[in-house]
Amino acid sequence: MELKKLDPETLEKAANMLKAIAHPVRISIVGYLEDGKKKTVTEIHKQLGIEQAVASHHLVILKDRGVLFSKREGKNICYFLKHDKLRNILESIGECCKD
Repeated sequence: MELKKLDPETLEKAANMLKAIAHPVRISIVGYLEDGKKKTVTEIHKQLGIEQAVASHHLVILKDRGVLFSKREGKNICYFLKHDKLRNILESIGECCKD
């Protein structure tokens, strides 16, 4: 897919997804979820060493911008990547950050 062939609406959606990811905590969340497994807020906040409220705040942003899906399982809400290709973005960013 070539970016120059995308319509303005699609480009806006892509920009909003990238803006949502563009925060250290949210990059960490996406990185933690890149294995494709569903994770609860509790698992995420414990793994990343952040407060549960902070994790919840960032998860809402990622979900609202189309980066994550959520699914209720019993009393928990589990989060997972909406698009497997987001892993490629993280890999590319990681490569670009190497000196």
